[in-house]
Amino acid sequence: MTDTSADLVILGGGSGGYACAFRAAGLGKSVILVEKDKLGGTCLHRGCIPTKALLHAAEVADLAREGDQFGVKSSLEGVDIAGVNSYKDGVVGGLFKGLQGLAKANKVTVVSGQGTFVAPNAVEVDGQRYTGTDVVLATGSYARTLPGLDIGGRIITSDQAVNLDHIPASVVVLGGGVIGVELASVWRSFGADVTIVEALPRLVPLEDEWASKQLERAFRKRGIKYKTGVRFTGATQTESNVTVSLESGETIEAETLLVAVGRGPNSAGHGFEEAGIAMERGFVLTDERQRTNLDHVYAVGDIVPGLQLAHRGFQQGILVAELIAGLDPKPIDEAGIPRVTYCKPEVASVGLTEAQAKERFGGAETYTYALSGNGKSQILKTSGGVKLVKAPDGPVVGVTMVGDRVGELVGEAQLIYNWEAYPEDVAPLIHAHPTQTEALGEAFLALAGKPLHVHG
Repeated sequence: MTDTSADLVILGGGSGGYACAFRAAGLGKSVILVEKDKLGGTCLHRGCIPTKALLHAAEVADLAREGDQFGVKSSLEGVDIAGVNSYKDGVVGGLFKGLQGLAKANKVTVVSGQGTFVAPNAVEVDGQRYTGTDVVLATGSYARTLPGLDIGGRIITSDQAVNLDHIPASVVVLGGGVIGVELASVWRSFGADVTIVEALPRLVPLEDEWASKQLERAFRKRGIKYKTGVRFTGATQTESNVTVSLESGETIEAETLLVAVGRGPNSAGHGFEEAGIAMERGFVLTDERQRTNLDHVYAVGDIVPGLQLAHRGFQQGILVAELIAGLDPKPIDEAGIPRVTYCKPEVASVGLTEAQAKERFGGAETYTYALSGNGKSQILKTSGGVKLVKAPDGPVVGVTMVGDRVGELVGEAQLIYNWEAYPEDVAPLIHAHPTQTEALGEAFLALAGKPLHVHG
């Protein structure tokens, strides 16, 4: 068996893995990147990018259907799912080609195949051992299911959902988190009858309770049904439908069942435990600088406990590359990572929820500004708002927003949180008019004690 060596060997070419590879290469390191599927990983090929393309197609369908409210005579003749998939695949393909070009430009050696971590300095692929001074584990995640619930036929996960060649007439979505509400939003816009089943008491349960109420109200108006606080007990399928059973004794029939109960760490079968990596419930344990219990071995992305977000893994990959190169990068504050759910309306947040702030600080001051007072939001005909959470006698520690396109506002929100800004720091900043960013500005004006477009 011959040795192929580099400064850095990375197992997994998703957001965390390729970001680490490109940054390390830019810092003068030689890099071998092992990927069993395609560069870009789940995010590019089965997750973030294809789902957001579907969501944009869904937005276009809604605009065509609702043109009259803008004085535009339009109608929705139907959805050509083959055309939608062609558009989606074109976006994915273009980005994939770009990543391949970047790997070549950065002189990153990409190895295709199933990699196994066989030693603290080595990854094996098809009998070939690749060794590095440092090794990064970045094998990503997989779509979970529940015990006794087999995926197949009319029971699917998001992996199959993004590539369906038809629009189901009716769908039960098992799980009211990010993936569940996004795909529920898509299918409803495409004309499907949709019911979400969530075991916890509310939709998007990790967000501020205010955001959940806003989203639930909007979904009711859209005709998306949901059942919260009720557990799933089983599902049976025939050639024509799926029957979903709930703990309450109720059953729901639909053409398709989407299982969206979260994602698990893709760590099994890669040799992690056998090589002595410290793990817990399938996750690889690291310190704040992504170091595992083995010297010169790091882990990034969805296999590390915490938020399973592509941009989190991306930033962790950059941090590891800089650390290996001898720099001193600042550890990542998990609460400071922006979070966006791209359904209609969108939910975007950073920092702490009101409940988390009260638990941490023993209290919290909040202010909520409704988008009904924002000119651009009225032009877009979207409702929702901006909620700020402030520590007692301290900075703003949380921002949550609900409304169409508010995901584009979370960049400013994360600067506010990560710079530990006080309302008085943000209130003087000028926001262009008319934009939805003014909603953030108005909220901070009010929290600073000088409200303008506020009634009562």
